Amino acid sequence: MDLYFEVEGITHKKEKRLKVIFDFDKEKNIFLKSIPGARWSSTLKAWHVPDTIETRQLFRLKPPEEDIWSAEKLLQMEQFSKWLKSKRYSENTIKTYTDALKVFIHFFKHKQIAEISNEDLITFNNEYILRKQYSASYQNQVVNAIKLFFKTSEQKILDPALVHRPRREHTLPNVLSKEEVKLILEAHHNIKHKIMLSLLYACGLRCGELLALKPEHVDSKRQVLIIKQSKGKKDRIVPLSLKIIDILREYYQLYKPTTYLFEGQTKGAPYSDRSLQLILKQALEKAGINKPVTLHWLRHSYATHLLESGTNLRYIQEILGHKSSKTTEIYTHVSTYNIQNIKSPFDTL
Repeated sequence: MDLYFEVEGITHKKEKRLKVIFDFDKEKNIFLKSIPGARWSSTLKAWHVPDTIETRQLFRLKPPEEDIWSAEKLLQMEQFSKWLKSKRYSENTIKTYTDALKVFIHFFKHKQIAEISNEDLITFNNEYILRKQYSASYQNQVVNAIKLFFKTSEQKILDPALVHRPRREHTLPNVLSKEEVKLILEAHHNIKHKIMLSLLYACGLRCGELLALKPEHVDSKRQVLIIKQSKGKKDRIVPLSLKIIDILREYYQLYKPTTYLFEGQTKGAPYSDRSLQLILKQALEKAGINKPVTLHWLRHSYATHLLESGTNLRYIQEILGHKSSKTTEIYTHVSTYNIQNIKSPFDTL
């Protein structure tokens, strides 16, 4: 093929696709449209086609990573994934670990897994993670995946005990003021959008916890919300204010959810986290807030505001579902309640 295209492998709507970029040309346009499964994306502002061996051959690209791996490597990866599932790891953790491990093993694609050594791990850390300036948290994910994989694998040339974790970064959680939270929560007139963001803040929920809620998890008589099998496979209850119960009733009468409290366009299917992120982005634009706010900021803000109002740290730990009190104690470092009462010696000069 003599036509020039810029092609990039992507994941679009949970599918492996090839994003195709080119200067408009009638011949190129006709060629691209002739590829089965070719679609235009207004979000990507580009054409994309299925990521298959056949389409890659059309663009003279190497086969997908999965196709250049040996059958043995694929089998071991599959066995590792099954082991994680048998141990009841969450779907998110399984995906995170297998993706991280896939990157590590593919880095040594010319070696069999049994040949990978501790020296290789050091090379991978320097030549891949540090060179590409990936975060310490990503490095930690790779370490966790490698340690688990080689612990469960029969080929133990790589000693998991010698796999060092990166030094922990001591960062503070991002917190919004009550005024900023109010602007965000009042930005949407759509009651569904409004109640979703409101619940994240009013109950200190994680994004996944909100999207997993079902109508029966709302106990309006006891004024509590039941969070089932959250992080760490734990159930917990969080208090519901009368104000938020009233909004929930109004929402329920209007939308009448069936399986999940917040459903997507398909009845009975959960709302997507991508759509929820878009709701927040729109709220920030309407509120005129230019900070890089994420959904998790609302949870951080809830915990900090509770602490500043005098709520005992032990109760906050239970409400947030933290396993360790040390995780909750970080909010004492961002609370301004006591700091604002400290008089600067500058004022007495």
